Amino acid sequence: MTAADRSSTVQDLEQFRLDVRQWLEDNCPESQRQPITPEEQYFGGRNATFPSEDARIWFERFRDKGWVCPEWPTEYGGGGLSPQQGKVIKEEMKAIRARTPLYGIGIWMLGPALLEFGNEAQKQQHIRDIIDGKVRWAQGYSEPGSGSDLASLQCKAKDMGDHFLVNGSKIWTTAADKCDWIFCLVRTDPDAKKQEGISFLLIDMDDPGITTTPIELISGESEFCQTFFDNVKVPKENLVGELNAGWSVAKALLVHERKLMSEIGSDSPREVVVPNQAARQYLEFEDGKIADAELRSRLVDYDMEMHAVGLTHFRTFEEKVAGVRSAAPLVMKYVGTEAEKQKSELLLAIMGSQGLGWEGEGFNRAEIDTLRLWAMSYAMTIAGGTSEVQLNVIAKNVLELPQG
Repeated sequence: MTAADRSSTVQDLEQFRLDVRQWLEDNCPESQRQPITPEEQYFGGRNATFPSEDARIWFERFRDKGWVCPEWPTEYGGGGLSPQQGKVIKEEMKAIRARTPLYGIGIWMLGPALLEFGNEAQKQQHIRDIIDGKVRWAQGYSEPGSGSDLASLQCKAKDMGDHFLVNGSKIWTTAADKCDWIFCLVRTDPDAKKQEGISFLLIDMDDPGITTTPIELISGESEFCQTFFDNVKVPKENLVGELNAGWSVAKALLVHERKLMSEIGSDSPREVVVPNQAARQYLEFEDGKIADAELRSRLVDYDMEMHAVGLTHFRTFEEKVAGVRSAAPLVMKYVGTEAEKQKSELLLAIMGSQGLGWEGEGFNRAEIDTLRLWAMSYAMTIAGGTSEVQLNVIAKNVLELPQG
């Protein structure tokens, strides 16, 4: 690319930014700007209702613009935009605190995997339904005896000719009791090596034989479930990729999940407080400095860590634009979730007794949300691969250290 070409590209992107900024100002209702309560998040689905009329208007405007999934192909309802343009949309939404019109695992994880591994019929059926918010998806990976060692899963799918017969259970299936479909890893060849006998299935949650049981979390919420499959018939056309080759699909999807985990907290519906802001509100100052030397040092360490995380995120984006397959998502899942946990612990230390409010009088919204996000931050170091397992993956696949 010549200097003139680069200059033209930059100018085009800046004009695109201005257009995005103006469109958001004109079309995003004031009520759809953060902070919002978790109850105001919209996940779509067959039986979903919008939390408000403004939420419906905002979603429909965003969908019709093609920005629910701006980088997905236009033939499936996406925006057909470049990664650079997609990044601009996110940045400008963040600038005015415009809330995400549609949340969901279908957008974050399944959709990208289907675009890579799904056949045309599967893309036509499922991608547009994800973008339009017609179907809400759950993830069926972990099992009671197969968490970190996912390849040891035992949920079986028996080949019955024109369909599979699925038996077993999945655990930590987020909002499975509210979802319409679930994508599952199932064992289709019990005699093959662990990774070689697994297939990737799409299953309608309305199929007979499926039941869900909510699991209460430390945060007091119950968004996770255990899902049971009892002789569930799944059509053969719901197999994504080749039979017994589902591990390849799973690994690709996990890259997207780990990217999501690494960005946790950046799009939270809760009233998120940053440590420096909290320090000014809750801590004592002497001669213009935080009086508590230990907390002052922890704040500096946190700021440096987040600067490094931001630079690595930018590098990841640049590699994506260049079409480079990067190991950064493996690293960023660990770094991002650990940084979010560090931030939550730091906030509680800064807030003191005001950071211990779970509910009731005497605590404001931000204080209550901070404690709940602290509890959730520990769960995020487990979801998508525990921090300990991630370190092993990094050592083996990124650093290529010798195996003991």
